[in-house]
Amino acid sequence: MTDVPSSLTAPTEFLDYESEAVQTFIDEVVDDRLADRRANAVKLYYAVRDTVHYEVYGADLSRDGLKASRTATARSGFCLHKSALFAAAVRALGIPSRLVYGDVRNHLASPRLIEHIGGDVFFHGLTQIHLDGRWVKATPVFNKLLCRLYGMAPLEFDGRADSLYHPHGSGAAMEFLKDHGAFDDLPYDFVMTSMRTSHPRFLEGTGTVSGGSLASEAVPSPALNR
Repeated sequence: MTDVPSSLTAPTEFLDYESEAVQTFIDEVVDDRLADRRANAVKLYYAVRDTVHYEVYGADLSRDGLKASRTATARSGFCLHKSALFAAAVRALGIPSRLVYGDVRNHLASPRLIEHIGGDVFFHGLTQIHLDGRWVKATPVFNKLLCRLYGMAPLEFDGRADSLYHPHGSGAAMEFLKDHGAFDDLPYDFVMTSMRTSHPRFLEGTGTVSGGSLASEAVPSPALNR
């Protein structure tokens, strides 16, 4: 078993789990914090995935906006926000976590979003947690309703295997192109530089472009009409 630094269960600027907002979020999900770690991690995964609305427009990318406490309060955000909240919540239960970033080709996007992003390659964030002596990756990002609207199966997580690739038709709906590594806390300057470099038309100051909704821009899946 690989030794894991104690710092990976500590609160940080962005993984601020000692805040009232994150503690309240955890209490709404976990009945017994001393219960099975994997079971609690899975509960938190689904809570972040489905009770925090996934929205890319008008998202706050300021230092405060990317803190777990702000996302726990706003209950809205995209991968950068949701991965930090999950990482913070599991740390509060003594489960080591890190944040992982990469460039991915993603099919859960509207024509308007693709225009703002500049293509279908996105800077993406997810979470890595340490359970039963090994690291597993988790992506509590696209909620069930949004996946349904875009004709995708939501990503499941059992705490044992990596949760990375959305099934979509005959192939995966997310292709990982570049791994930027794992970080003990949200690397704010790196994240913002990457976003400005990769997606300059998507940003407005310390936030994303407003005036849209990814859900409303979806072309309804045939399944919705059944």
